[in-house]
Amino acid sequence: MRHAVAMSDQRLPGGDTARRIADVLAGGRALATSGLLRPVDPRRLIEAGRALRHWGPTYAGGFAASAARHPDRVCVIDPAGTMTWAEVDRQSDDLARALSTRGITEASVVALLSRNHRGFVVATAALAKTGCTVLLANTGFGGPQLREVLDREGASLMVCDASFLPLVTNKDGSLHLDTVVADPDAPVPGTIPTLTDIANQTPSQGRPPRPLRAGRTVILTSGTTGTPKGAPRPQSAGIETAAAMLERIPYRDGDTVVLAAPLFHAWGFAHLGLATLLGWTMVLRPRFDPEVALADLADQKANALVIVPVMAQRMLEVSKLPSRQALGSLRVTAASGSALPGGLATRWMDQFGDNLYNLFGSTEVGWASIATPEDLRVDPATAGRPPLGVEVRIVDGDGRRLTTGQTGRIFVGSTLTFDGYTDGRNKEVLEGLMSTGDTGHLDAAGRLRVEGRSDDMIVSGGENVFPREVEECIEALDGVSEAAVVGVPDDEFGQRLVAWVVRSPQSSPGRPPDAPEIDTEAIRRHVSTTLARFKVPREVHFCDALPRNATGKLLRGNLDDL
Repeated sequence: MRHAVAMSDQRLPGGDTARRIADVLAGGRALATSGLLRPVDPRRLIEAGRALRHWGPTYAGGFAASAARHPDRVCVIDPAGTMTWAEVDRQSDDLARALSTRGITEASVVALLSRNHRGFVVATAALAKTGCTVLLANTGFGGPQLREVLDREGASLMVCDASFLPLVTNKDGSLHLDTVVADPDAPVPGTIPTLTDIANQTPSQGRPPRPLRAGRTVILTSGTTGTPKGAPRPQSAGIETAAAMLERIPYRDGDTVVLAAPLFHAWGFAHLGLATLLGWTMVLRPRFDPEVALADLADQKANALVIVPVMAQRMLEVSKLPSRQALGSLRVTAASGSALPGGLATRWMDQFGDNLYNLFGSTEVGWASIATPEDLRVDPATAGRPPLGVEVRIVDGDGRRLTTGQTGRIFVGSTLTFDGYTDGRNKEVLEGLMSTGDTGHLDAAGRLRVEGRSDDMIVSGGENVFPREVEECIEALDGVSEAAVVGVPDDEFGQRLVAWVVRSPQSSPGRPPDAPEIDTEAIRRHVSTTLARFKVPREVHFCDALPRNATGKLLRGNLDDL
């Protein structure tokens, strides 16, 4: 496989002509291998062309074109049953028309707060057909935080699951803004309408008119370092963007995909976009359960699993794991959203085969690098190499490029980098490349190793310590499930290291039932013999689980509350 960027070939998209031609050829091969270009019934191809001509290359066009190409293929499997691509397209047409009669236009901002189920999918398609701006809200928000974001972003309508109605209800019992319920079978109090209710108010009349302009999607940052910021994205993705991912991850047209990552998150939402291109059958569950996810993989003969890393860890802790043969159809396990805990990649691939792909990126820069199973076998903690059209550069504090093995700040350049937050702020930009806010280095093979967030660095006794290195060391111990390391004030050293550790269940697969329980001294001894002495935690606390948000990101600021 040709990798997009090697140490001697780092560049911004749009480099010299020969390289651009090579990228186009590699992307074309990836699209052909995916099955997207295989012959189809000419009549369906014509209908797909008409759909794209009507809607343009947007999410609306993607849903409509997939419905034209394979109308009877199942689009969604969720607890309510199945929906075909044609049914999703037809229902979203009706819903878009109804939303327009309620005043939703290209100038509107509509918030979508929903778990993974058909309501999210149908609402996304319908809102794209209105041309409005869609604000993807985090299912982990509290009421005050959510209402603050809704006001700041100027939302005029909320589409949410019934369980989230208390979050948009004011103290006097009134709704904070006009609200529609997204989940199909939830009991709804009072007179609050559901998506089905309002769609049924407008009889089908063919396709709604094309909006004057394509809408936007605003994805919120995780908020782990402050108030979540809005990162706007166009509601379209060029074919070259999909080709870049397909060149590295072997997705196929018509795959059955267990999409466990939250759809509101950039990682999950990107796969919803890929689904419209490749006509996937998406298996969705409103809440993640590791045993159910494993059962879905086996029962649906799924070809791909999309997760955040902590989900893979929970799945491996299930007491009775399915055999590799039971998951024989699983070709891709795609993980992103947070760092892979130490040893997780090896344990997953030893159990289920070499199908794990790890993507590093951010809401602001899109994806930066993708690690293949081959990369992860060499270095289980690597973030891999940049895909087609992406440059990764490591620089020092003054912006000077660093060489192989030197740790510095990570900057990324591609067509996926955003244009700035909705409040007018932006990330640091250097020669067209954008800061991810992380530190790391490139190895001799051009693979990226992310060492941690720049603002997580701990200075103890004058020495710089990145928590991720210590966490990986602790997580490599038998008997440890996961770890978090933070710095706390210290009169003598400035800061001292404190570790929070989750022990592995005694029933974990491969763990001897009589294995001794890991203790503080074992952890300190292991770190002292593996890393420098100044990286040994002064304190070790044990807990049942680390605090994480809905996308699996560690909430370091909440560790003191354990």
